[in-house]
Amino acid sequence: MAADNQKPIGSGFGGKSSASDIMQGVDLSGKNAVVTGGYSGIGLETTKAMKAAGANVIVPVRNEKKARENFNSIGLAVETYEMDLSDLVSVQAFASEVGGAWDKVDLLINNAGIMACPETRVGPGWEAQFGVNHIGHFVLTKELAPYLKNASGARVVSLSSLAHKRSPIRFDDIHFTKTAYDKWEAYGQSKTANALFALELNRRMAGEGVKAFSVHPGGIMTPLQRHLETEEMVALGWVDESGEVTEEARALFKTPEQGCATTLWCATSAQLDNRGGEYCEDCDIAQLASENSPRYFHVAPWAVDDEAAERLWDETEKMLMAA
Repeated sequence: MAADNQKPIGSGFGGKSSASDIMQGVDLSGKNAVVTGGYSGIGLETTKAMKAAGANVIVPVRNEKKARENFNSIGLAVETYEMDLSDLVSVQAFASEVGGAWDKVDLLINNAGIMACPETRVGPGWEAQFGVNHIGHFVLTKELAPYLKNASGARVVSLSSLAHKRSPIRFDDIHFTKTAYDKWEAYGQSKTANALFALELNRRMAGEGVKAFSVHPGGIMTPLQRHLETEEMVALGWVDESGEVTEEARALFKTPEQGCATTLWCATSAQLDNRGGEYCEDCDIAQLASENSPRYFHVAPWAVDDEAAERLWDETEKMLMAA
């Protein structure tokens, strides 16, 4: 059972470890990496760290102008192609462009996402957070699968979140067509989906040299919060009435560079060479949650459930066939 593997291994790193801590001595020369959302927030820090370690990096972009501004501001030369995770035709076209540029993909970082947005529909009527955060990355990964296999040791890192604790997969109403939309429940479900996707992907592809992990990056103030009003972040305890980060949040929150550290650890650490499918946090494998778990840590059993992972994969395939 996957849940049995959710035990910290004493990696030597922690919640405040930075990208530079993780990447010390790591050489990615000759490695090819794709980083979705790689031009903003922790995705930009991930791109920056991988480039510094010698990797070739391609970043799919919805907003070429914004991407160029962000890369130029830190003097980073990165190859980009257009892609919108809510538009599966563009996802498939992006994968084809990657295949035209490279014969292998060593690292796929499924980092992009949307959070707590107003009710929106994409594709044939899919709830947008599930459609973008899960289905878009599901299709991208499957399209890139031949190039991942060619890499002989590829890793896929799926960005989940502590918010997965808000909801398991709502198999009877994934797209909120029968019940009222709840933006946080929808976000939580999509983050559970990210964890289950990594688990099932690892099961299906480990025999072909591809490992997958899911990551809770930690609390970080990034553009992901763009749909939240200040009043809502006050209620969550993230900021005070003036919009300043609260002392409690400051103690828990990470900088973007610290926020990408667990992603980088999962993508590069030799400590994970004989593992796969685990949900990770604070640069280590997360502990399985219990009723005594602290609020902001550990992984809910439903996010590392083998049967739910296989069912989600099959249900996603059905959605795509019906689209």
